Amino acid sequence: MTPKERRRLYRLHSFERDAWSSGARYLCGVDEAGRGPLAGPVVASAVVIDQPLYIEWLNDSKVVPMTRREFLNESIRCRAVCFSVGWSSPEEIDRFNILQATKTAMTRALAGLPISPCHVFIDAVSLPQCLFPQEPVIDGDAKCATIAAASIIAKVYRDAWMNEYDSLYPEYGFAQHKGYGTPEHLAALNRVGPSPIHRRSFAPVLQPSFDFADSVVL
Repeated sequence: MTPKERRRLYRLHSFERDAWSSGARYLCGVDEAGRGPLAGPVVASAVVIDQPLYIEWLNDSKVVPMTRREFLNESIRCRAVCFSVGWSSPEEIDRFNILQATKTAMTRALAGLPISPCHVFIDAVSLPQCLFPQEPVIDGDAKCATIAAASIIAKVYRDAWMNEYDSLYPEYGFAQHKGYGTPEHLAALNRVGPSPIHRRSFAPVLQPSFDFADSVVL
């Protein structure tokens, strides 16, 4: 690991250092993957640590290449005190809206932890049902090590799930785009219509000819 990377990882742990210096022991990061896609679940992960995660390349999952995400996923799982995954189905997304479904997935991930964290860092949102002291962090997956770790686990878990859906619904190409509104995905929607895992409340699914430039949700 280069000195530059060590310095970056040190900065990435600033929220955790503050919490540890205040007497907390178990710190938890929570993040999601899959808010923007037109199909599939939204998946959240909660990762608990009691010491720094000085793992090379640890970062927001959106800026980490797939091969490195796989490496990071295994390293985080090995070094974390524990972790949990929760999700909301496409039906729940349609019923409640994507923000509420995301919060539900995060709450479920926290509920699955075998150890109660002393402090929870959450990417951008607050969770009314969280039983632990919580701190929303804007752009947390790029600023907070535990949130970045949660983003990696959630992303890898959801991608694997979408690969399984690809074998069930091969006409959509889920293994390639993971449900996001790529031109190929929109063309498949125009050609064969929505699958059982498409989010009916998302405009491009309701209107398959919807202009691609207006359809992508980041």
